Amino acid sequence: MTLRIGTDGAPRRLLTAAASAAALALVLTGCGAGGAPRPGAKATTLTIAVEGGGKAELQPIADLYAREKGIDVTLVELPYAGLYDRVSAELRAGSPSFDIAALDAIWLTAFAPALTPLDDLFTDEVTSDLFGGLVTEAQVNGHFVGMPVWTNSEILYYRTDLFDDANNKAQFQAQHGYPLAPPTTWQQYRDVAAFFTRDTDGDGRTDLYGTDVKAAVETEWLATVSQAGERHMVLDTESGAVTIDSDAHREALDFSVGLLPFAPPGAAQLDWAGAQNLFYQGRLAMMRFWGHAYRQTPGDAPVKGNIAVAPMIGGAGGVAGVPGAWYLSVPSSGTNQDAAKDFLRFAFEHNELSADTSLGLVARKSAFESKRDEPGFENYPAIVTTLEAAQSLPRPATPKWQEIVDSALVPLLQRAVEPGADTKALLSAARTQIAAIVG
Repeated sequence: MTLRIGTDGAPRRLLTAAASAAALALVLTGCGAGGAPRPGAKATTLTIAVEGGGKAELQPIADLYAREKGIDVTLVELPYAGLYDRVSAELRAGSPSFDIAALDAIWLTAFAPALTPLDDLFTDEVTSDLFGGLVTEAQVNGHFVGMPVWTNSEILYYRTDLFDDANNKAQFQAQHGYPLAPPTTWQQYRDVAAFFTRDTDGDGRTDLYGTDVKAAVETEWLATVSQAGERHMVLDTESGAVTIDSDAHREALDFSVGLLPFAPPGAAQLDWAGAQNLFYQGRLAMMRFWGHAYRQTPGDAPVKGNIAVAPMIGGAGGVAGVPGAWYLSVPSSGTNQDAAKDFLRFAFEHNELSADTSLGLVARKSAFESKRDEPGFENYPAIVTTLEAAQSLPRPATPKWQEIVDSALVPLLQRAVEPGADTKALLSAARTQIAAIVG
C-alpha cells in the first residue's frame, strides 16, 4: 500500500493489485464513452476521465464548451488511484473509453508513448503565458503531450493573530535583532519556528509548535532541495546520474531534520492531511502547504480569520516550490482526436473559469493575474511568486518516478527523522537503491 496525494492535498492510498483489477473491470463493462463515431462524422460527445478535485475545476469549462460548440462533455470522475489504473489499462489495450484524460504531471512520462503529440497547440502565445516549469514538464521526448489546466505549489501559511501580536513582536525583536515577519529564508524560518514553540497554558507541556515536519510525503523536502540550489533533484534525467547524495540534498535533509525540535511528535507518519489538521486546530504557527488550501479553512476552526499566506521560503538557491500541475492529454488510439484537441485549445483559452471553483486553481499566468486584487484570492500572488522563481523546478521526467518515491524517498525521510539518524549514510543508501530502480 503506497501513499498518493491528490489535487486537493489529501492523501490517497493505492492498493495496486485491487485498483488494477477494478480498472480492468471498468474496461470490460464498457464504462465511460460510447462507441466510435461513423467515419467522417462529427463528434457529438466527448468523455473526459478526471480525478475528483479536477471535476470541479473542469465543469464550468465543459458547460461553456457544450453551449458554444454543441458537443456534450461528460466528466467521468474517479479517485486518484482509480484514474491512474483505468488510464493505464485502457491505453495498454488501445481502446480507451475516454477522449481526454486529466493526468498528474508525474504520469506524463509513463503514458507518453500512447498520447497524441500536441505540438501545434503550443504556440509562442501559449508558452509565454505558462510558467517555465509547466512548459518543460509538458514535453516528453521532444513533443508536448499534455496541456496544463491547473497548477499548484506549496506556499507559506502563518497565523496573523500570533505574528501581529505586539508582545510577540517586541520579544522577537529583542531576541533576534530583526522584526517578526513571515520568514523568507531558512534561517528566519528556524528562528520563527523556535520562537513560537511554547507552552501556552502553563501546564508544563508544549501545545503550540512553530511548524511541522512531514516525513510521510516527499514533495516538501524536494522543494527544499531546490531551495538549496540543486538543479537536478534526485536524478539527472539527461545524463542518467543519480544526484540524491549531493551536498544540496544533504543540506536540505539536515534543514528538515533540524526543524524537529519545533514540530509536533510523530513526524515519521505526518502527511498533508495530518499537517493541515494540526494547523486548523491552532497547534502550528506556520506550515508550508499547497496554495489551494487557503480558501478551505473549516468554518469552526479556531484559526479561522487569522490565516495569511506568503511565498515559499528560500535557501542558498533562493525561493523554490515544486509545481503541482495537472494536464489534459489525448490518447493516440482515441476516435475523436480533432474534437479532443479542440477542447484542449478551448480549455486553455477559458482557463480563468476554473478560478471560481472549490480548488480555485488555474494554469495560465494571465488567469492568476485576473484575480490578483479580488477578495478570497490573496493566495494567488504567493503561488505566482513561488512558481516564477528560477529554482521552482519540476520533478524528474522518468516513468520510474512513483517507484522512486514509494521505495526510496518516503522511507528515506521517515528514517531521517529517527533519533541519531546519519543523513549522509541514508542519502548514500538511497542513491544505490535509486540507481538500481532506474537501471
